[in-house]
Amino acid sequence: GKRLAAGLPSGPGAPGAAARRRPAGGKARAGGTAPGRGWTLRGAAPGAALLGSAVLVGGLLGWSLPGGLQGGAEVLARGSEAVRDRFVEVACSGDYGAGRRFEGCTPRKCGRGVTDAVITREEAERIRSSEEAVKLNEGGCRRIEKGASLFKWGLYAVSTFSVLCCVLCSDVRRRIQEKIAQTFGISSSAMYLTKPTFFSRINSTEAKTTHDEYWHPHIDKVTYGSFDYTSLLYLSDYAEDFGGGRFVFMDEGSNKTIEPRTGRVSFFTSGSENLHRVEKVRWGTRYAVTISFTCNPDHGIGDPVLT
Repeated sequence: GKRLAAGLPSGPGAPGAAARRRPAGGKARAGGTAPGRGWTLRGAAPGAALLGSAVLVGGLLGWSLPGGLQGGAEVLARGSEAVRDRFVEVACSGDYGAGRRFEGCTPRKCGRGVTDAVITREEAERIRSSEEAVKLNEGGCRRIEKGASLFKWGLYAVSTFSVLCCVLCSDVRRRIQEKIAQTFGISSSAMYLTKPTFFSRINSTEAKTTHDEYWHPHIDKVTYGSFDYTSLLYLSDYAEDFGGGRFVFMDEGSNKTIEPRTGRVSFFTSGSENLHRVEKVRWGTRYAVTISFTCNPDHGIGDPVLT
């Protein structure tokens, strides 16, 4: 997925409802029309690609979309609704056949899912609050203030500023991993956390470099190589905390969107069957955590650890 910040990072807002701000004039604005396929994929450097993580293409199989059309795109999950489990199966791309296959993990069933029943709103708010307290610290889970703010999970020891997240994030990762395994009929023990996995935020600050341009369409497996399954844990609410910033799957002839909701998890297979982008954030700040998984143990990383 990712509440990420493009351009110059914004100052952190207070967690919870008190921090939710709409633009002057009161009424929250719905997202704009998302363009269809036909984009030229750009080679996204890690700073840019971290901002989008969800992919899609292929035909929709047997699911009646409840959301209808909004802003020129079908809504897979609205921010105003609680979604227990929703899944759309799509035909797998050829991205998984070219290299080494891992029994019990390499995708044979592909698609995208959304759930509000794995992580609670309260847990998501605690993660957001905890990570906003993390200061620049070379010895800790660093937040790198360059373009998007990134919480590099799994690459560094955890500082005392983020002990709470160290405990919470490991459990959150486990539950999301189990949900993905159950949905795709694979073994949870055959999946490995991989990098980049990060906390991020996006606001409406103008991009200063191409690394800040998070809105370009991309395919996670192409961008990162190691990804087989991507998930996003949203830490803020569409139309309440920010405008724009919807997650867009780019299908032939149409777009399918997910509106972020605090505690919502979206997940999908990472190949070119799931081309996607994130709409530009027009106001407010969008927060999220991207948690990615690989089937190749050589590309696995560990959970954050206390030292």
